[in-house]
Amino acid sequence: MVVSGDPGSPVQVYIGEALARYGFGEGHPFGPDRMNAFWKEAIRRGLDRRVVIADPAQAAEELIHRFHTSTYIERVKVLSKTGEGYLDYGDTPAFKGIYDAAATVVGSGLAAVESVMAGSQPRCFIPIAGLHHARRDMAAGFCVFNDAGILIEVLRTLYGVKRIAYVDIDAHHGDGLFYAFESDANLWIVDIHEDGRYLYPGTGTASETGKGKAAGTKLNLPLMPGADDTEFHRVWPEAMAHVRAAKPEIIIFQCGADSIANDPITHMRFSPVAHAHAATSLCNIADEFCQGRLIALGGGGYNRNNLAAGWSGVVESLL
Repeated sequence: MVVSGDPGSPVQVYIGEALARYGFGEGHPFGPDRMNAFWKEAIRRGLDRRVVIADPAQAAEELIHRFHTSTYIERVKVLSKTGEGYLDYGDTPAFKGIYDAAATVVGSGLAAVESVMAGSQPRCFIPIAGLHHARRDMAAGFCVFNDAGILIEVLRTLYGVKRIAYVDIDAHHGDGLFYAFESDANLWIVDIHEDGRYLYPGTGTASETGKGKAAGTKLNLPLMPGADDTEFHRVWPEAMAHVRAAKPEIIIFQCGADSIANDPITHMRFSPVAHAHAATSLCNIADEFCQGRLIALGGGGYNRNNLAAGWSGVVESLL
């Protein structure tokens, strides 16, 4: 449901308390204040008047099953009731209501898919999204349900989309997404991240390019700690050539702000300008190949000023 903004805008942004609830308290880096930190800056820039603002939506369980195993989904539901324990080995604590919160991240992305595929808003942004570490059978790295993975499966099965490009500039390698589709020749991946020798999850080497018939459809571009905008612009042309070669029908962009300088848990030094430039480039390719269809997912980012500036820059570029 649209709640405010410009009804004629080509960009839809999902904002609401139900989406903000996906966050972990007690000083956890992924706190529930992240969405509001972004939206405060977006309002300061006047973006609330230039986009369509949509309420979050919760995904039906059957759609979460498109990517995740039944056993794992049941485990999330059980721990969601007790609010105790961890969903992985210590990064992702349970809290009461975590199932609904995680299902809202997924559902907001699925609502974006519906809008994009209908042509009503060809570009959408979901700030609390892009949970790229979650595996089919377990949580990992603050990520409960892999919303991007679910979107890809739903685009295939319900909308008949074949060729998808997924671009990830979060500081962490998107391992949960990458290995789930490593042998999928129709999912073209670009993942620019801090070298796994220095940062979780320790994966995403340049030699990992896809398996079997998918060989060559995956592009990992690991960068050394301290990589700045100069390094970003050095590798970005290769990234864009890869996306262009995919000739995608839709682009999914994970624009994690933890690759921006002074994030508390990473070591990269991009500026928000890099994120805006990436979004602009991808919009151009989306316009060329896929009728403008692009869904941007906020991803990581634990310095609140960084994510506010980085994501606001992305939305400006989508406009």
